Amino acid sequence: MIAFANAKINLGLFVTERRADGFHNLESIFLPVSLYDVVEAIRTEGDDIVFSTQGRSIDGDWETNLCVRAYRLLQRDFGIGGVESTMLKNVPIGAGLGGGSSDGAHMLKLLNSIFNFQLSTERLQEYAAQLGSDCPFFIENKPTYVHGRGELLEPINLALSGQHVVIIHPGFHVSTAEAYRGIMPRRSPLDLRQIERLPREEWQQIVTNDFEETVCKNHPAIQALIQTLLQEGAWYARMSGSGSAVFGFFDKPLELKSIDPSYFVHWGQVL
Repeated sequence: MIAFANAKINLGLFVTERRADGFHNLESIFLPVSLYDVVEAIRTEGDDIVFSTQGRSIDGDWETNLCVRAYRLLQRDFGIGGVESTMLKNVPIGAGLGGGSSDGAHMLKLLNSIFNFQLSTERLQEYAAQLGSDCPFFIENKPTYVHGRGELLEPINLALSGQHVVIIHPGFHVSTAEAYRGIMPRRSPLDLRQIERLPREEWQQIVTNDFEETVCKNHPAIQALIQTLLQEGAWYARMSGSGSAVFGFFDKPLELKSIDPSYFVHWGQVL
């Protein structure tokens, strides 16, 4: 079986509080977008997972990969049999696009189908939360208001399906630790669940990303990308998550002549 594990972008991101457990509370809207990794999983006669990747290079021990960790969770609880899995990695890594989180969540859904566990959406989200804060979103995979550490989900009606979006990755990684280093938690300036009441002309000034102030100081290329997209006609442009990818909403796709040709550029749509 094959799953197309899509990326996400953040429509607004407010860091509101440092928690006693060392994490931060945040508020954001996650939007699924049409940029995909491809995850394949086939049942085998063995008793373990055989995992490999193609496309973008992934460093580290396979046991830390969220696809393998997803398998381990269900292996622990259900004693599942062997699986051979290959992932085609297209989504830039460490870019604030949730690629790894999506891979892990989609692997859970694949395994649920392959082994006919008939796990509910809620159970799958519980397993996904054990993989990471962003992972539960990708189980239902629709526009969602997220809060807490990012694991608390409230689906919202947001008329952005089909919206043209360009995603640009400048080729460098921003670590989550770096992004949080300069954060000063504050009360969110608006309730993102009410965003559709705002004229879109006001989004750029009000629907902000708290990470941009710190990250753009350290990486001016990100701020330059945002400004370039606005100059090219984007009606809204921001960094996604803690970076380093940037996205912009356009009324129609167009050729972006001012973008460094070495950058990853993907035109897609909000799902």
